Amino acid sequence: MNNCLITGGAGFIGTNLAQRLIRSGKKVRILDNLSRAGVDKNLIWLQKNFAGQFEFIKEDVRNFGALHDAVRGVDTIFHFASQVAVTTSVADPRTDFEINAGGAFNILEAARLSGNSPAILFTSTNKVYGKMEDMEVVEKNGRYELAKLPQGVDESQPLDFYSPYGCSKGTGDQYMRDYARIYGMKTVVFRMSCIYGYHQFGNEDQGWVAHFILSALFGHPLKIYGDGKQVRDILFVDDLTEAFCRAAENLDQTAGQVFNIGGGTQNSISLLELISILEEISGQKIPVEYFDWRPGDQKVYVSNIARAKRIFHWQPRISREEGIRRLYDWAQKNQNMFK
Repeated sequence: MNNCLITGGAGFIGTNLAQRLIRSGKKVRILDNLSRAGVDKNLIWLQKNFAGQFEFIKEDVRNFGALHDAVRGVDTIFHFASQVAVTTSVADPRTDFEINAGGAFNILEAARLSGNSPAILFTSTNKVYGKMEDMEVVEKNGRYELAKLPQGVDESQPLDFYSPYGCSKGTGDQYMRDYARIYGMKTVVFRMSCIYGYHQFGNEDQGWVAHFILSALFGHPLKIYGDGKQVRDILFVDDLTEAFCRAAENLDQTAGQVFNIGGGTQNSISLLELISILEEISGQKIPVEYFDWRPGDQKVYVSNIARAKRIFHWQPRISREEGIRRLYDWAQKNQNMFK
């Protein structure tokens, strides 16, 4: 892992991984079309702090010709570029498909035809498991839990793509797996839970932890779809970049594999619990409005991360309380990035 391409590299996860790789002496090439709100500020931050230490290509993963050029000479590809919101996919499923499914296919083909045999690490989603309606959900201590999965959902959970977003990301997920089988490519799939951290421009459609933190910081009312007792496991971005690096450094064990990646049971949290933590940090009451449940929203999703621990010896190090405090403090110091 010496010459790296990060698609969507000016995004939230891409920016955090890029700075880590650059600081460790890797050659980094970033490809991003800068379409997502805020990512232009991330690029400016990278250029200011790492001037001349990385290459930037303003392009779109739907442009196969651009990807064919971008993969030249790289040994590791981190494919993050995607349409990221379920709600947007419902409103515009064609664009969602072209970016997520088409983009994943394009990067696979560009890599396959490159002659470099680069590894590809791909960010999939827990939405490939669908609503998991057959799972018994119980309410306990003011939050929902999966009655028969106390350690969370593992990779044996049947796939059940739900929503256009689940279908498009699931398509990329399965193409990554099959290109490893059919062409012997070194692909690794991360089915991710809720990731949060520095350089994240969260909104109510995606990046909910950052969205809640920014709302608390700027005094904006929160909208909750459902009753607020729904639970997710949350993972701080520094722990995620560690997982990417470990997986890339252990391809003899990880290539061709799928891993559920998240904070695990120890970092599970309900919406109401996050609000309570933020009210304590900010010293202010956060106004909340409630609305109907949204299509495809799971009452509970918690990742069972035992497979990642076993195969490439990774586990989260940053607790939910510490991570929330880190992001709140960072956002407070960098308020100009959100205006």
